[in-house]
Amino acid sequence: MNIVESQQNGITELKLEGRLDSNTSRALEQKTTALFGADKTRVLFDLAALDYISSAGLRVFLQAAKAARRTGGTLVLAGMNENVREVFDISGFSQLFTLAPSIDEARKAHAG
Repeated sequence: MNIVESQQNGITELKLEGRLDSNTSRALEQKTTALFGADKTRVLFDLAALDYISSAGLRVFLQAAKAARRTGGTLVLAGMNENVREVFDISGFSQLFTLAPSIDEARKAHAG
């Protein structure tokens, strides 16, 4: 998995590419822990290029959501493909996160 980080109007955007599974989830966990620990409390995950997510990947998002709540931050997930969205829906995680169909909508969700 590849993680591309950028900044846009005070929002840290993480674009995830490839597979988020037990082999790759540690890198994302370290990244999100560092972000919330450094008071980067507005985080947007661009999942348009994420091909697959396992339970280990879901766990990282859950930990990130808890860190966001602790720091008073926001976390928005954008652009899920059908397969990734199905995993979120089946696991009940869709109800735990702010989901946006596109990056632009996710940025608006952070603003509002």
